[in-house]
Amino acid sequence: MFKPLELFVGLRYTRSKHKNNFISFISLASMLGILFGVLVLITVLSVMNGFEKELKGRILSMVSHVTISGTDGEADGLLSDWRDVQTKLLKNPSVQGSAPFVQKQVMISANGIPGGILIQGVLPEEQGKVGNVAKNIIDGDFDALKPRSYNIALGSGLAQQLGVFLGDKVTVITSQIRVTPAGMIPRMKRFTVSAIYQVNMAEYDNMTAFIHLRDARKLFRTKEQVTGIRLKLDDSFKAPRLAQQLQTEFGDEYHIEDWGQAHKSLFQVMETERKVMFFFLFLIVLVAVFNLVSTLVMVVNDKQADIAILRTQGMSPAQIKRVFMVQGTIIGFVGALLGAIFGVLLASNVEVIIAGIENLFGVQLMPAELFYTDSRIPSVIDKAQVVGIAVLAFVLAILATIYPASRASKVQPAESLRYE
Repeated sequence: MFKPLELFVGLRYTRSKHKNNFISFISLASMLGILFGVLVLITVLSVMNGFEKELKGRILSMVSHVTISGTDGEADGLLSDWRDVQTKLLKNPSVQGSAPFVQKQVMISANGIPGGILIQGVLPEEQGKVGNVAKNIIDGDFDALKPRSYNIALGSGLAQQLGVFLGDKVTVITSQIRVTPAGMIPRMKRFTVSAIYQVNMAEYDNMTAFIHLRDARKLFRTKEQVTGIRLKLDDSFKAPRLAQQLQTEFGDEYHIEDWGQAHKSLFQVMETERKVMFFFLFLIVLVAVFNLVSTLVMVVNDKQADIAILRTQGMSPAQIKRVFMVQGTIIGFVGALLGAIFGVLLASNVEVIIAGIENLFGVQLMPAELFYTDSRIPSVIDKAQVVGIAVLAFVLAILATIYPASRASKVQPAESLRYE
């Protein structure tokens, strides 16, 4: 882009000490501004990537990749032919496992404390094929959910809210009505707490419980019907495409939903937060770029006599313009490069740094119940993001040099040297 002469003079101007120390300070501030802007952007976006990956992992440990349920209003959306559907689904090469389930919204009560939850009837031996509830058990045994045992697995938050422990009794109250000599009363059943799990997600820890599929059928009077079938695929990213394919194949009698659709609003919020965070943090880079413009304008004013001498020695206005573009380009390149390097280093060690701050001040910056983590800061560095942020900052720095360099090219030698 630059001929050796322009590059040589531009590098000399970059290394030389200005008569006005304020110009040197502004030049350093511009470079540091770009550096810190790139550093902060890379670090924050890497942490947000980590949280998103952590959240997806926790969601996929509890839900299936694809869920198939009924749409028949007369059957309350239940599947009657679920065994045939399951057999057909397992023939798909992308499907690694399947499991039927029954789920309803119920009231649960213990020690005089009521609460509303989602209760799921599952087959423990098949649930492991589509979810990892059993791997998140912190007390008891998930396999204790056996037919007619009326055992129940509760989330840790729900168990704490109800004040129950392993072996305690809870009462499940459904919306179905039973007619008795005393009048109409809701159906209810006593269950024994046989397992407590924890996944650090309020949706499951505080509002979900599991019982055996046969106990759920009897409790909700669904006979041999189920609410739906959950599928696990060989690749979770195939879920949207497979869900569309299955919807076309099975028709409108079935409702087919992938895990992304089930939590669409959550991921939309995260994506919006990422964009807003990027915008506001990128303002740091923009401020540094504006500082770079003012720096180069002051350099041009400071070097007018030098510019005039260079013009009298034969340099063209275009060459003068490129001389000052070299200076701004170097500031932008160094700032973007160092920002990317230090940003990657900080993002790679953010967990250690946060842990040190927490130990030093005795505070917890990332509560597990709020951030879906076990008190650690996840960080995932996206190489494309790092390169994109650094390149964008560098390009803006180059664009910032155009106006000051254009002013330098318009300096009139005779006018500048008149009072020298």
